[in-house]
Order: sequence, then C-alpha cells, then structure tokens
Amino acid sequence: MRNPHIEAQATSHTSAKPHAQGPISHLSPRWTANLRTTSQQDAASYGASGSFEKKSKRRVSLTQAMQLTKEDEVAAGGEENEVRREDQDKINRFSRLHQKEKALEEELKTKQKDKEDLEEVSTELELVDEDDKVPYKIGDAFVSLPQPEVLELLGTNTEAIEKEVSILEDKLSTVRDEMDELKVALYARFGRSINLET
Repeated sequence: MRNPHIEAQATSHTSAKPHAQGPISHLSPRWTANLRTTSQQDAASYGASGSFEKKSKRRVSLTQAMQLTKEDEVAAGGEENEVRREDQDKINRFSRLHQKEKALEEELKTKQKDKEDLEEVSTELELVDEDDKVPYKIGDAFVSLPQPEVLELLGTNTEAIEKEVSILEDKLSTVRDEMDELKVALYARFGRSINLET
C-alpha cells in the first residue's frame, strides 16, 4: 500500500503549476498535492491523525476570506432597505427644500444684479455736475431731479437691496443646512442606493 505522505511530497516536486483559480491557487505546491492525495484516500484512515480535519478547516477559511460578511454587505449598501413612512417624509422634504433652494438662488441672483447696477449708476453720477438735472424713474414715469438728490435716492435703494440680499442669503443658508442634515440621515439609511446630489 502506498504511503499518502510520500506520494504527496513526490507530487509537489513534479507539479510546479498551481491551480489557475479558486482558493487553492494561493497555496504552495506541496499543500495542493496533500489536498489531492487526501481526496483519493480513505477519509476515515487519514482523518485519524487529525491532518485531514486541519487542512479542511484551512481550505474553508480561505474560501470564506474571499467573501463579504452579511454585515459588510449591508454597510456597503449591498442590500436594499425598506422605505419606511418616515424615510419617505424625509425624501419628500428634501425635494421641497431643493426646489426652494433653486428659487432662492434665482431671486438672490436677481437682487445682486440690481445692487450692482445701482452701484454702477451711482459711480457714473458722481462724475455729473451737481447743477445738472438727472432723469430718475419713479413708478412708470421719469422725473428730472438734481444730481445730489438722485445720488441720495440711489443710496437709499442700494441699502434696501443690500438688506434683501442679506435676508435671502440667510434663508438660503438655513435651507442648505436642513438639506445637509437630511442627506446625512438618508445616506446612513440607504447608502449608495439613493442619490441626493444636486
């Protein structure tokens, strides 16, 4: 009768190529040969020494090392979570805030442009002689007013717009802060299965 250990060692010298795939490919040729020999021998007689059981456990552990645990899959967004009522409320709230954010951005952009225009006109009027009359729009009509008076009116309008700009910026900041909080909660819940980037 052949000694399995001798046959295993002989195989390790003649077989230089490991298996092309599977966890066994990471083992040495001698270990691969031992596994082959084990599969050809009587499991009961070979297991008496404890070697077969030890090698089987190692083979299983190598296979398990190549797989994500259930917890890892959940953490990586590998499983879809059920959308609860509170989750849907947060998603709807985020959508409404996103629309509000866009509206505030447009309004803020318009106010900032008005402010820039007033500042530009004020700069140009400073070059005008104080005795000159300057047409100034009040409602739908233009009224000719002295240059100093027009500059004063422009300054008042500029201050009013600056306040409006400041209010809009505060509102926009509040909206974005709440959106960020919702992002944190929803990404923690759904991971990569939800996209809230705008």
